[in-house]
Amino acid sequence: MAAVSNAGGLGILGGTIYTPDVLREQIQKIRENTDKPFGVNFLARSPFIDQVLEVIKEEKVKMVTYGVGNPEKIIRACKPHGIKCIPVIPQVRLAVQAEKDGADAIIISGMEAGGHVGKLTSMILIPQTVDRVKVPVVAAGGIADGRGMAAAFLLGAEGIQMGTRFICVEECPVPLSTKQFILKAQAEDTIVTGNITGMPVRCLRNRMSETFAKMEMEKKDPLEMAMFGSGKMYKAFVEGDPEEGSVMAGQIVGLLEDIPTCQELIERTMREAEEVLAKTTLRFKHQ
Repeated sequence: MAAVSNAGGLGILGGTIYTPDVLREQIQKIRENTDKPFGVNFLARSPFIDQVLEVIKEEKVKMVTYGVGNPEKIIRACKPHGIKCIPVIPQVRLAVQAEKDGADAIIISGMEAGGHVGKLTSMILIPQTVDRVKVPVVAAGGIADGRGMAAAFLLGAEGIQMGTRFICVEECPVPLSTKQFILKAQAEDTIVTGNITGMPVRCLRNRMSETFAKMEMEKKDPLEMAMFGSGKMYKAFVEGDPEEGSVMAGQIVGLLEDIPTCQELIERTMREAEEVLAKTTLRFKHQ
């Protein structure tokens, strides 16, 4: 995450897989490598949410992003400490509510994204959210390059979030085996599981996700499925087992072909976006 911030982006630490103590260690490691702002992402439904929030406040993190749960509790805990609160939202009505609760911005995430997803696409969500809220809107889901950034801007977003794309960068600590698994995948290779448990997740097809999908078809007990899924994200992204782990990745995997540095990726994305927007403007002038 330090590399993203150093390259001009806003690095966000994926804190979902960490215990509060390990989360604190990771935040401190990032601070050792950058003096730029960065954020932390976590699940609002985390069983350790109170401890996580204490760590974030004590470590003076600048901003947080979060999903799957009630954002109001997070906002009440963080805003008095000057922490920017930016929930990840899959529905327009929830974005409106988050703004009322005090969110500083909204990350509106389409179903194309990896990880926890809703039922609507980014193309639908971005303009409708922009029309309904006054806080800045950040587009997420289905964005991997400058073309996606330009499209998000044309739909009214003021920024973008890329998750899957940043898994496959040199500085990302995810094992090479999992990165290569993502690079080989195509858009059709993703699957959404977890509908029965109420936490739908988009991930890549592998032994783990196919087994989970079969359990859903057989209507296994939600608790049994939750137990089966426990720790699988850690297995994929820390232990480097892309077959037995949950490789949460979005449909943009089909666009990924290389493992650049963060600096190269950010500069390339910005350059592509500027070129696309310039061509779009020129095209309309000639009509």
